[in-house]
Parts: sequence; C-alpha cells; structure tokens
Amino acid sequence: MAAGLGAVAAAAVPLSLPTPAAAAGLIPIRLAGPTGPAPVGAVELHLVDRSRTEPRSDAGQPRELMVTVHYPAADVRGHAMLRWLPAGAERALKARWGGALDAYAMPVTHSADRAPARPGRRPVLLYSPGYTSDRTFNSLLVEDLVSWGYVVVTVDHPYDSGEVEFPDSRVVTLPDPDGVERAAAVAVRAADLRFVLDRLAVLNRGGNPDAARRPLPHGLCGSLDLTRTGAFGHSRGGAAAAAVMDLDERGRAGIDLDGALYGPVVERGLDRPFLLMDTAVHDGMNQDTTWPPFWNNLRAWRRCLRLADADHNSYTDIVAAAPQLPPGLPLQTGTIPADRAVAAVRATVRAFFDLQLRGRPDTGQLLWGASPRYPEIGYIAG
Repeated sequence: MAAGLGAVAAAAVPLSLPTPAAAAGLIPIRLAGPTGPAPVGAVELHLVDRSRTEPRSDAGQPRELMVTVHYPAADVRGHAMLRWLPAGAERALKARWGGALDAYAMPVTHSADRAPARPGRRPVLLYSPGYTSDRTFNSLLVEDLVSWGYVVVTVDHPYDSGEVEFPDSRVVTLPDPDGVERAAAVAVRAADLRFVLDRLAVLNRGGNPDAARRPLPHGLCGSLDLTRTGAFGHSRGGAAAAAVMDLDERGRAGIDLDGALYGPVVERGLDRPFLLMDTAVHDGMNQDTTWPPFWNNLRAWRRCLRLADADHNSYTDIVAAAPQLPPGLPLQTGTIPADRAVAAVRATVRAFFDLQLRGRPDTGQLLWGASPRYPEIGYIAG
C-alpha cells in the first residue's frame, strides 16, 4: 500500500457488509460516514477524449478516463451505494498485493448511485489520486466535502492510477516497468483534468458527456458552479492539481497533499491561492527539492501546513485501513491515530476551500496551525 492500496475509514459508522462478501466469509473493511448534513449522490462517467491519443497505446486509441461526480443528494432512498472498487478492479488490486488482501472485503462507500441531486449551484472540486492509487482511495475526504455542499469529481488516470475498470469490464493496470518520466506523467494528468472540466461544462449545460450516454441523475445538470472550481490531490495528484492550475485559469484554488511537484509550474508558480501539506517525516519545508522554488514563486495566498506524526498515506483512506489489516504491510501511515488524521485532514481541506471559493473566514484558525480542536495541524510557513 505504499503508494496505493487505498483503504478505508476510521472509527465510526460501520456499514453492512454486502451479501456476496458475507457469504464468502470475507473480513469487512469499513468506511466512516461523512459528517455534513447532506447525503451523497454519485454518478460514474466514461469519458473519451478524441483530441488525444492514449500515450501508452501503439494502436492510436483515444485517451479514455473514468471519473465519478459526487454531489449533495436530495434523497438516497432506493439507490444502491457504490462499491469502493468495482469487481474487476478489486480482483486486480488483490492480485497486485500478492494474496495479502484476499481475505478482506473492500468497503462500500456512502455515495448513492445516481440519486437525484439536491437543488442549488455548488462549487466544484477536481481530485487526482496518487501514483498507483485509484480515484476512490480518498473517499473519506471526498464524501465529507460533498456532505458540506461541494461537488467533487474524482479522476482515474489510466496507466498511472492503480486499477481502472471501464463499463465493458476492461481493467487497465499499471505497466511493468513504468518507464514514463514523472514530469511527463503529470503533464498527462493535467491534460486529463482540463478535459474533465470541458466535459463538466457540457454536463452543466444539459448535455451528457458519458461515452455510452448512460442516464444522468435528475437535477445534476445546472447544479455545478464552474466559476468556483478548485483542484486537489495526493502525492502525484497534488502535482497534477498545481499543473492544471498553471495551464488553466478555471482552477481558482488548489491543494497538494504531500506530493513532489513537476513541470513548468515549479518555476512559474501561481497567482491563485495554494496550500501545501506535508508530513512529520520531513524537517522544515523540504518535502522535496521542488517545494522551495514553487513556494517562492507563489504570488497569491499561500500556506504550508504539516500533519503531525504522519507519513505519506496519512492523507488517504489507507490511514483508516491500516488498523484493520494484517501487521507488516508497507502502509506509510505514521503513528497518528486514524480517527485524528481523518478528522484533521477533512477539516483543513474544507476550511481552505471554504475560504477561497466561498469567502468563509477561517474562524477556527486551522489554516494558521492554531486550532485547539485540531492540534495535529501545524503551521510551517505562510
């Protein structure tokens, strides 16, 4: 799980184990529910970018993506909750881990498939996962943001994400070996995110961007406020968030959760708000040699914060899965208690986007590392 098994949530709200898993006698991994007042709806979209060819294909095929649009729902009754991973992707993940996860049932999310959207226009956030991770690997954070009124669109990047399953049951996994240079991989991700923004505009106008035109949830069209768009990601996904903001002014604010940076944005910087978050395994702002020049070239609101007693995957669902899995797996979650990590990251990310996209003041002083409620968040620079 070092850069991506991905897993689940901490303490709270256990879910019922799906019947097939229970029948198979598997051990359930559980996700905690979101904390906000709105239930979460979601729709998976298969997007095809015919303006680009797949860089890992010799056949000249167009670039394909899988994304999930999460949104505040009006009513989730009668709608099944999406699985954390579809069946084919789950098998591929377990194969990647060589049997270590075979006895476990991957969780069910708290996202109701195609539930009707709650009325209103809402800020939109793009999420890009870490290298080898999947778009669902930060469900704890994503669903919590949605429950507080955001639309969050999670994006899988085939051949860079871990396991990407398409509607025809194809599963794209990581090439072995992965010979793509990191800056080039981040550039592909940034192009993916720009394309997703284009497709979201189509959806918001009443079109259907799904390749097979599968039905969209009632009320979703017109509910996205694309004038208030942010981007965030973990690890390589954080680099992608910075890169897409460099290329596209539609990104109004961004967050990098413990990711080294790549590409022209390091030297060009940004003129819009950006938050860097690192972990306790670093000393000062030296997460990577790319951070200091990027930091020096940030020309708008900026902050660098640290999650105490944390390691690389403490920003993801993996921190909550770790206590539920066999000891000895390389999970990189540090010593921070899972429930504290989840709560602190949720609160900090929401405080940042509330400030930058909604104009809501940071009354709890989280973004100054001075919150008595979340002492795990420390101030490094600003």
